[in-house]
Amino acid sequence: MAALELQLGTSSPGFEKTVESISKLPQDLFAELCQQIMLHLQCKVPGVNAIKLCERLQTTGVSLDLEAIKQLAHAVSLFFRSAAQNSMSAEELIAKLAESSNSWSKQALQVIHHVWSEQGKLITTPEDAKNMLTMGQLVDLQWKLGMAMSSDSCRSLNHPYVTMTLKVADSSDVISRSFEMTIPQFQNFSKQFREMASVLETV
Repeated sequence: MAALELQLGTSSPGFEKTVESISKLPQDLFAELCQQIMLHLQCKVPGVNAIKLCERLQTTGVSLDLEAIKQLAHAVSLFFRSAAQNSMSAEELIAKLAESSNSWSKQALQVIHHVWSEQGKLITTPEDAKNMLTMGQLVDLQWKLGMAMSSDSCRSLNHPYVTMTLKVADSSDVISRSFEMTIPQFQNFSKQFREMASVLETV
């Protein structure tokens, strides 16, 4: 039971606050959020558009900031992934969530029950769900060539470098990460990508 609580995130300090935030959402918007999360877990969309959801909530008078929306989406995604990993029925999931907090609204639990009943089976195997707990989805990869012209710490200037920008989506946001590589590092990186492509062609 303790392991399941940890997987669902119900033992985390912010869990009660997250439940209260979920219960503030209009039922139709929460249903839409759950649908987007399920599509993400099925690898059909890169993630939830937290900014758009935040804007829509503001028009309804619900005061949740962007960070709260991201936390909320992350928590609901964790509920669904953990339910898949443990092969839980909709009734078992709702019972576990209802037991975890008195702050759940009846409408929120109804939405979770409905979405999991209709689409939970599409997250096919517990092993798939286990892998989803730690992996994001690569949305975009960009690179550009630059030249170091000035630096407070680098002694050897006028050397080319490559800047890589990766966009990775999880259930609640699309995050950009940038890093720089020397030309030999980039050449090695490119070589590994070609090797992966070659292996994939044989699959």
